[in-house]
Parts: sequence; C-alpha cells; structure tokens
Amino acid sequence: MPDDHVTGARAGSSHASHPEVLKRLKRAQGHLATVMAMIEADRGCLEIAQQLQAVESAIGNAKRLLVHDHIDNCIERAAGPISRGTRSALEEFKAIARYL
Repeated sequence: MPDDHVTGARAGSSHASHPEVLKRLKRAQGHLATVMAMIEADRGCLEIAQQLQAVESAIGNAKRLLVHDHIDNCIERAAGPISRGTRSALEEFKAIARYL
C-alpha cells in the first residue's frame, strides 16, 4: 500500500467524489458496449464516431472529477493549512487540469 506522503491518502480510502466517478465510468462502459455492438452490426461510421465521442467525454469527465477531488482533499489535507497565495496556485492548477 502506498505511503500517505506519496498519495495524500491511503489507497482504498473513500472520497465523496468516488460514487460520481464510478457513475461516469459506468456511463462510458455503456457507451463502449454500444460502440462494439454497432461495429458488429456494421453501422455507419458517423454513428460509431458519435458514440466514441460519448465514451471519450465520459472518461474525461471522470478523470477531471477525480483529479479535482484529489487536489481538494488529498493534497490540501497533506499540506495542512495553506496561505492565500498557495490556495490561489492550487485553484490555478485545478483550472489548468481541465485541459488534461
């Protein structure tokens, strides 16, 4: 199990965002199953591409939510009380993380 100083929390610890992350991943899983069925049914490329975009979007949204939760909870908890300048830097990092 990773050390707290490496991850900011123990592996397996529950976060408030995890149910929402899981919901988004299940949505992506459903879209992916649809894409696979569409390919097997020889559906049109445009329809398949639209569904692949939905898969990508759902996974990207789950990733962003997880990263933001990690910043808000794990990193700030590990750092302890932080200055206004540090908080500003964390907020900027969260904004940049949207583009990951």
